[in-house]
Amino acid sequence: MHIISRKALRIFWTQHPDSEGPLSRWYKIMRQTQFHSFAALRRTFPSADKVGEFVVFNIAGNKYRLIASIHFNRGKVYIRHVLTHQAYDRGGWIT
Repeated sequence: MHIISRKALRIFWTQHPDSEGPLSRWYKIMRQTQFHSFAALRRTFPSADKVGEFVVFNIAGNKYRLIASIHFNRGKVYIRHVLTHQAYDRGGWIT
C-alpha cells in the first residue's frame, strides 16, 4: 500500500516516544502488503474497525489510535489522525 504520509507518524512519536516502535511496525506491514478489501486487512489487523468512512487501528495495545482513510481499489492509505486513546474518546477527530 502507498501510505500518505509517514510524516504524521514521525510528528506523533516525537511527542509520544513509546509509540515509535508500534507505529513503525504498522507502517512496515502496511507498506509491504497490498490489501484489496477490509476483510483482507482484518486478517492482518483483527482489531481494526470501520468508523464511518475511516478505519481505526489500535496501536501499542490500544494506548493509541491511528485513523486512516483507505482506498483499497487504488492501494492508498491516507493517515488522517494519530491520537492517544483519551483524545480519540473525546471524538474531536470526527468530521
